[in-house]
Amino acid sequence: MSSDPRHDRKGSRFVLRALSLDDDIATLHRWFGLDYARYWNMQHLSLEETRQFYADMQAANHGRACLGLHDGDPAFVAEFYDPSRASVANHYTVSAGDVGMHFLVAPPTKRIPGFTRDVLRHVMAFAFETLGARRVVVEPDVRNAHVHALNRAVGFRYDRQIQLPDKTAWLAFCIRSDFERSLSGDVTDECTR
Repeated sequence: MSSDPRHDRKGSRFVLRALSLDDDIATLHRWFGLDYARYWNMQHLSLEETRQFYADMQAANHGRACLGLHDGDPAFVAEFYDPSRASVANHYTVSAGDVGMHFLVAPPTKRIPGFTRDVLRHVMAFAFETLGARRVVVEPDVRNAHVHALNRAVGFRYDRQIQLPDKTAWLAFCIRSDFERSLSGDVTDECTR
């Protein structure tokens, strides 16, 4: 994966930058401890274990974490990974250009309608424009109804439920044309189950 994940889209109030192990881990650790972050399965990790998780990700060189800023303030984290190196590869045929993705939005300091959807749009644009993804792959926990609605809103097509080591998940895919169509509001729910 490319070494420079900085992504500042013209006209956007969001910026993605490489996660700093020194500056950002305490913030992420606090976010992961919140109830709504339970689907990340990181609530049990200590600060040092959280730091080590991201240090291992950086060292492995088949994934990356980015801190998302909104008007300069930490607002979300996004992870991008090679699905061929993850357990999800046991459930579908990985293709060249597949990029796995996770994201988590910080607790809000003020209500901004559509904020999480806009975060996800920015993350998806980064995956397609900067990382060169041909297809974005996600495997959200089946219980996370909120993220399923968001995923569908940006063009993900849900395939089937799969059993991963730490959760039962939906396997879903998004290609660039479906993402771009979602920006015009033309989204079809392709959920098969």
